[in-house]
Amino acid sequence: MPSTLAAMLGIDVGLLQSGMGGVAGADLACAVSNAGAAGCAGGYKLVDAALSAMLERLATGTDRPVGVNLIPEVVGPDELDHQITQVLDETPERVYLSLFGMPEDDAVFKRIVAAGRQLVVQIGTVEDGVHAAERGAVVVAQGIEAGGHLLGTSQRDELVAALRAELPDTCLVASGGIGSPDEAARALAAGADGVLLGTAFVVAHESRAHAYFKAAVTAADQADTVITDVYEIGWPGRRHRVLATAVTSDPEQAKKFIGKTVVEGKPYLVPRFSSAVPTDATTGRIEEMAMYCGQSCSAISSEISAADVVAAYAHVLPGA
Repeated sequence: MPSTLAAMLGIDVGLLQSGMGGVAGADLACAVSNAGAAGCAGGYKLVDAALSAMLERLATGTDRPVGVNLIPEVVGPDELDHQITQVLDETPERVYLSLFGMPEDDAVFKRIVAAGRQLVVQIGTVEDGVHAAERGAVVVAQGIEAGGHLLGTSQRDELVAALRAELPDTCLVASGGIGSPDEAARALAAGADGVLLGTAFVVAHESRAHAYFKAAVTAADQADTVITDVYEIGWPGRRHRVLATAVTSDPEQAKKFIGKTVVEGKPYLVPRFSSAVPTDATTGRIEEMAMYCGQSCSAISSEISAADVVAAYAHVLPGA
């Protein structure tokens, strides 16, 4: 039998929080971990002093297991190596590393595992899942029901079942379209050992998502989401599930600047078609920006604390 997610990470509830860039800061990650699940802060393109500042908040905000999510295809191998060095050097061993997608070089897996860190890798295909599992990772199987950047073309439970058949002893986590404990139970029945939630935490009080973004998610039904590739500035070549906007319906518009944002104290302009999410530090035409949202929004109707999200799933998910 595979080890439970809770046992692998040393947590009380077999639940991972998605390390969503911009939205999942240290406050959200620590709140999730302090509630007994596994929080995760989005590293995205942070490096040097900006990454160090986030890592310090993460390490001091909880004494529980908590993660940092990195994205190999967005930063490239050299900057990924730099980010990993910072995480390993600047955080205690209870801080696990999460990769969204596969790195170019297997040396990345070896380095993280050799450092004694738990490694979580999110994938969208059976081939990638087997590859990651064979190199010591907890495997997150992302279905196309998920919000954000899509790593494959399979439905969640179809991918989970296929991976479980190939990997009977691997710790396997289901991601995509999970907005209720009943949906989490369906993912477990398909063969998962735990679940990863993203959209459910976008609307958490501790999330850094812009208030307009949070309100739009709680008001949305899954029919309000679309899979598109229009938000490609900053993350080209990847389809994503977002709330439908005037930009998704008319991708021929000019790539003008439509807002401003601040990341770790540094200001940035936000162009139309940017992959950056609107946060509490963003101003401008929020309604045109990339509001990543999974089909789970149909079951999400209010903004609640991260601890309340974890508590809602605790009776369904295996504990340590």
